[in-house]
Amino acid sequence: MTNNRFGTVVAPDEHVEQLARERQLQLTKPTGSLGRLEDLGVWVSACQGQCPPKQLEDCRVVVFAGDHGVSASGVSAYPTEVSIQMHANINAGGAGVNAIAGVAGASVKSVDISLDHEAEGPFRVRRSCGSIDVEDAMTQDECDRAIEVGKKLADDAIDEGADLLIAGDLGIGNTTPAAVLIGAVTGSEPVTVVGRGTGIDDEGWKRKTAAVRDAMFRVRRLRNDPVEVLRRVSSPDMTAMAAFLAQAAVRRTPVILDGVVTTAAALLADQMAPGARAWWVAGHKSAEPAHSIALRHLGLEPLLDYGMRLGEGSGAVAALPILKHSVAVLSEMATFGDAGVSDKDGAVPAPTAADVSAPPEAAGSTDSADSPDSPDDRPGHREGGEQPSQRD
Repeated sequence: MTNNRFGTVVAPDEHVEQLARERQLQLTKPTGSLGRLEDLGVWVSACQGQCPPKQLEDCRVVVFAGDHGVSASGVSAYPTEVSIQMHANINAGGAGVNAIAGVAGASVKSVDISLDHEAEGPFRVRRSCGSIDVEDAMTQDECDRAIEVGKKLADDAIDEGADLLIAGDLGIGNTTPAAVLIGAVTGSEPVTVVGRGTGIDDEGWKRKTAAVRDAMFRVRRLRNDPVEVLRRVSSPDMTAMAAFLAQAAVRRTPVILDGVVTTAAALLADQMAPGARAWWVAGHKSAEPAHSIALRHLGLEPLLDYGMRLGEGSGAVAALPILKHSVAVLSEMATFGDAGVSDKDGAVPAPTAADVSAPPEAAGSTDSADSPDSPDDRPGHREGGEQPSQRD
């Protein structure tokens, strides 16, 4: 089913990508000696539309908080009250993601989308959600509201100057809908996508597997209708997260994906906004088995494998310094020509277009529509709305 809720995703700038690769060849190091740091720097440069790239200075974590009706079936080791308490803890600065973000240089806020309490708020959709093994997670109106909330959260952050986004998750029972989404999109069997979540025992794992099986059965014929899949077997917080990730790509803003819940939402985001995955990098590999399945489906290789399963965006934030290192390499290292250092052939190369610290047009690009003059002139970047447009 065609989805027109999002604008067109424009791929990262291929011309700037080539300039960045050429610049990597001119830096004072053996070619490829910094491994993935080189590729990551090229990716950031292409996302920003400039070579060298600018350092990532305004990185924001938005934690999507919501509870899940399926948790009443005994699929989690913790009661739902913990979600509300942890939401307050994050916003007070006392959670794991806050500690890691403080070192990585990122801001963090938790947003109450659908926690299980009576509350009001600008991004609130409903209280908890339906038990997805036997009923829909939400109504169509609630699903539409969750999508608009996710888009607005992305637009607000980008309009305020964010140059990189991270979506975090918070909610007891949320690895159950994550497993359902991953199983449904990738065609995997329930037993292969169900993990231990918050630390459930064998009996809890059996209950969780049964719930995932039943929920997957309810959307077995809807693989090509991402919004309906989200409405039936996800939750308001995960739906808002999927919209957030899709809108970030439409707005040409890079994202570090976190663990299994975020990546499950990303699978649906890439369906709602085809091509969105080009704007994402995988921060880490979760201990949840479904995460590896989802990452393979998206063609993403995680930067870290620390056995983390906290959520909250913590794994993505832990990987953020690596991305910053990659930008520093491409933007701050001297070239052979600048430093007067001989290359592998014993010659001192003359400066090339890729050595010039300037917008793409100063590095040999044309004034065609395929080569925007500056990162702020790229279609859709920093500009809200359904369709990409030039910035005023």
